[in-house]
Amino acid sequence: MTTIRKRRLRPHPRRTLELLDLLAISPGGATEALLVRVHGFNSDMITGLLRAGLATTESKAVAGAMPVEVVSIRITEAGQEALNTHRAG
Repeated sequence: MTTIRKRRLRPHPRRTLELLDLLAISPGGATEALLVRVHGFNSDMITGLLRAGLATTESKAVAGAMPVEVVSIRITEAGQEALNTHRAG
């Protein structure tokens, strides 16, 4: 009799799903600094989502004594669909 072993999700895909989930609940997106320093994601993982079209960037100018450009990372529709597909499966 052949036994089928249930495959465990490796840490990287699980963290990718966590990143997508975090972006999905963040309407304004999140900065890379926040994702890396506070949540412990790495830049390569974020870049991978951007290249795959699951996330996108949006630049905003923030006025103040010294104007600053802030880049937010947001989930795309494709990223939301991928997350929904994983949740349903």
